[in-house]
Amino acid sequence: MLDDMVAAIETRSAQGIAAAIGRLVSGGDLPVGTRLPTVRELSAALHVSPTTVSEAWKTLAAVGAIEPRGRLGTFVRRPPGPGTGQRYRRVTEGPGHFELDLSTGTPDVALLPDLQPIVAEVSRQSLTSTYVDRPVLPDLWEHLRAAWPFPPEELTVVDGAMDALDRIARVVVRLGDRVVVENPTFPPALDLLDHLGAEVIGVGLDSDGISLAGLAAALEANPSMVYLQPRAQNPTGITMTAKRAKAVARLLAASSAIVVEDDHSGDIASGTLVSIGTWLPERTVHIRGFSKSHGPDLRLAAAGGAASVIDAVTTRRLIGPGWSSRILQSVLLALLTEPGPVGQVETARVEYGHRRATFVQALGQHGLEATGTDGINVWVPVADERSALVQLAAQGIGVAPGEPFMVNRDGDHLRITIGLVDSTGDAIERLAAQVAEAAGVRTLVSG
Repeated sequence: MLDDMVAAIETRSAQGIAAAIGRLVSGGDLPVGTRLPTVRELSAALHVSPTTVSEAWKTLAAVGAIEPRGRLGTFVRRPPGPGTGQRYRRVTEGPGHFELDLSTGTPDVALLPDLQPIVAEVSRQSLTSTYVDRPVLPDLWEHLRAAWPFPPEELTVVDGAMDALDRIARVVVRLGDRVVVENPTFPPALDLLDHLGAEVIGVGLDSDGISLAGLAAALEANPSMVYLQPRAQNPTGITMTAKRAKAVARLLAASSAIVVEDDHSGDIASGTLVSIGTWLPERTVHIRGFSKSHGPDLRLAAAGGAASVIDAVTTRRLIGPGWSSRILQSVLLALLTEPGPVGQVETARVEYGHRRATFVQALGQHGLEATGTDGINVWVPVADERSALVQLAAQGIGVAPGEPFMVNRDGDHLRITIGLVDSTGDAIERLAAQVAEAAGVRTLVSG
């Protein structure tokens, strides 16, 4: 094995060693569970320093290709697969190892609104409350209701979009229920559904949204819930058109499924928001997140729509946390209504759109086509996912693997959070060239 590894390594830098070993792993020449040579064994065979091999090993471990087990040695790792409950960990396990980490799906801190004047203003208010006050500040409730994409029967505020999805799913989904999701979709949502014991049915997407034929077939299984991301879909960036939403609502009208919409990007999304609740308000629950637009540490999201679901969520919360911090709600209300932060979020929306469009256009110049038109992430097809991850990691670039996002495997992909790359200079264009090379673009175009 050592001789074969040495023969495969053409460039004896840390980057070259990592890329070569990554290709051997992806190609099956180094099967899962293979014990690799020690750092000293390989460095001696390659006539390079142990530090060089150690750096290559760190790169491979960061993208999940290998696993150090202390004195037992280092082994080729089996990636977590569907049903393991570890999809989100698979996406996030690499961060911290890269000079440029684009795996996170988080907003650019520099584009978040300035909280300092808002917090100072809120601190001068009288926010003393009692346990019997309404869970949602009345002024915030009125603002959210007026901005909702359809008249909600009920509305509440919880501790982030995933908290909302968790609480809603626990009301709607029972052990063994079938749940329809877009394929690909957000890994924590799949982890949650696995935890609840649901049978997940993945339905593909096209440029207009979820596939109508696929949805029609999935609805024959009588799902209890349909989970959709109506705009800036994570990871694809697809925004559902009004025509497609109307057709989806027509299909769903004949079912009993609760529709849960996750508008996670909120005010930084540039696409027009359409909601199934326009046609099915009594069976739709819409979630509006504020983490990406106003700051992850706000830990707030609004959920509104079908009273049967929202009332159950609110009642269950009363015997737990009760409500989300009204102090944070007051901060959020100011962020949503005062001209300063509103303008800052608008600037961020435009900038994110520019970054995404620039990157997609640059990829196209290298012969690589990405999906979608909206959001801070780009879904990029590659010839071999693991090889692409390793090659980019060897250059100090972290991206998310596509596999954890998929219910049904449909090719190899990477999710790249382009919203974190400044558009000044040529950083985006250089990144596009590196991604295209890692993607094996020649193979994709010629094939």
